[in-house]
Amino acid sequence: MPVFSEQQLLTFAKSLLSAGGASDEEAAIVARSLVGANLRGHDSHGVMRIPFYVGRIAEEILHPGAEVTFENETAASVVCDGGWGFGQVSSLRLMDRLIEMADSSGVACGTLRRSAHIGRLGEYAELAASNNMSAIICANTHGAAQRVAPVGGKRPRLGTNPICIGMPGGEAGPFVLDFGTSATAEGKVRLKKIAGQTVPEGWIIDPDGEPTTDPNQLYGDPPGTILPMGGDQAYKGFGLSFMIEMLCGGLSGGLCAHPDPPPAIGNCAVFIVMSPDRMAGYDSLATQVSQLEEYVRGVPRIDGVEEIILPGDPERRTLADRQANGIPVDDGNWEALTTLATKLGVAV
Repeated sequence: MPVFSEQQLLTFAKSLLSAGGASDEEAAIVARSLVGANLRGHDSHGVMRIPFYVGRIAEEILHPGAEVTFENETAASVVCDGGWGFGQVSSLRLMDRLIEMADSSGVACGTLRRSAHIGRLGEYAELAASNNMSAIICANTHGAAQRVAPVGGKRPRLGTNPICIGMPGGEAGPFVLDFGTSATAEGKVRLKKIAGQTVPEGWIIDPDGEPTTDPNQLYGDPPGTILPMGGDQAYKGFGLSFMIEMLCGGLSGGLCAHPDPPPAIGNCAVFIVMSPDRMAGYDSLATQVSQLEEYVRGVPRIDGVEEIILPGDPERRTLADRQANGIPVDDGNWEALTTLATKLGVAV
């Protein structure tokens, strides 16, 4: 398994995206987003996405250079249309707008539609936190990429519909909780499929509704399905996903899940940014967050447990490790990247 420095992988990612049709600005933004995901251990949202992105450009589904437009703007809300451009580009432009709005109004909400894959939601929560703001973000798959069946079903109906909450402050902060409402992200199944590996038990079922560890079962005809989050109480995970589907598809002017969906195309999303300074004050928030962190970490621990892990801790530790020791890319996904590089004439 090859291992790369952050700069090596960033340079290679930018070169692939540029050769695949992205502008220099788009390639820089998207490469930074993808490598940032790898650095934090979210390889399913990292550079393994590049062949998919470039393929969507070739199919004229993803439109480099698309104009990002803002509609129905008020002092505290705005609707964003990404024009089927790079999702990381439209999301960052929307977040910049919302941070500015929240600084004035206290709370700002924006929706996004017709956006290609927006990547790791935690990236945008971290951006808000770097401006001493809180954020809530959720996304659906614009009516396509249906991967999760309702409890008791054996055909997928919804996407993995992630939700993210980010809070600034604390000794270790920011605290960022970012997860799909399914047992796993679809990208993690895809990562295992490309790598030629099995998936853990409890992730997916085959087209007959039987448990399987074969990632290929998810992509068959008929397809298998990822299970909702929650195990024996999976109705909670699916219920959350169902509500996110309506929020994102309904409020954005995009689409909710529907029969005969197209191939995976992108995301609708809802972004909410809150300014503590316009509420009880940032000092009040910081005090409460610090006290809460200390109290929770100080809980008596079960024998053998060395420490209490809070949201954002795993990403911070993986970031420190991979910045120091390099970013691993499994052989299967590295082969996919080098095959694309050869096709595009990019030096490996």
